[in-house]
Amino acid sequence: MRHPVVMGNWKLNGSKEMVSNLLKGLDAALKGVEGVDVAVAPPVMYLDLAEQLIGKAENKIILGAQNVDVNAKGAFTGDISPEMLKDFGASHIIIGHSERRDYHSESDEFVAKKFAFLKEQGLTPVLCIGESEAQNEAGETVAVCARQIDAVIKTQGVEALNGAIIAYEPIWAIGTGKAATAEDAQRIHAAIRAHIAEQSEEVAKNVVIQYGGSVKPENAAAYFAQPDIDGALVGGAALDAESFAAIAKAAAEAKK
Repeated sequence: MRHPVVMGNWKLNGSKEMVSNLLKGLDAALKGVEGVDVAVAPPVMYLDLAEQLIGKAENKIILGAQNVDVNAKGAFTGDISPEMLKDFGASHIIIGHSERRDYHSESDEFVAKKFAFLKEQGLTPVLCIGESEAQNEAGETVAVCARQIDAVIKTQGVEALNGAIIAYEPIWAIGTGKAATAEDAQRIHAAIRAHIAEQSEEVAKNVVIQYGGSVKPENAAAYFAQPDIDGALVGGAALDAESFAAIAKAAAEAKK
């Protein structure tokens, strides 16, 4: 039985004051919420503070991170290793986000290498996939998503997806206010699951597939009512404790 996961990607936002206020507010807002895993991914320099605050929280919040590099140690200025993330209690690591693919020229193959490195260290990859507006209009959505997933499957086998999370994020819906309809998102999620099932029905049945792209309290319930949408990767709304908690509550209610 798949368990919904709602994760907040804070992107390049934060200060000590913000992290403290947001996590304390989120802890309070999550009181009584059960049946959903709630995770946050702050900028890496705030992992220590976030770990301390989460350790004092009354409600379970999973600590994540927004990126990882592919080197364990050595002369790699600016890199962050999986071991370092583990040392600060981070377990759910976002990779393959369209902003990393675009702004940092990260290829499918490079993202797959990160995926393998995280799995080796017992961490949970949150593999972002998704198409551009032009690709969507050209009817290439499923092909693009399949290609991005296949970069992992071809190098590591379909079983590598066990215990991982896939986040379908149409690029044209990230931070734009636009959002795929719940029905359209379900159609793509079902196609992603069917593509994985071609290699293993068991893996496909159990893998968590989140939706991301302008998810808000107002539209969250419609997404979570769909059978193949297992939570959300949330951007802007995750920066507000009440809004983010409302999305988590919607996931918990829908998947009861």
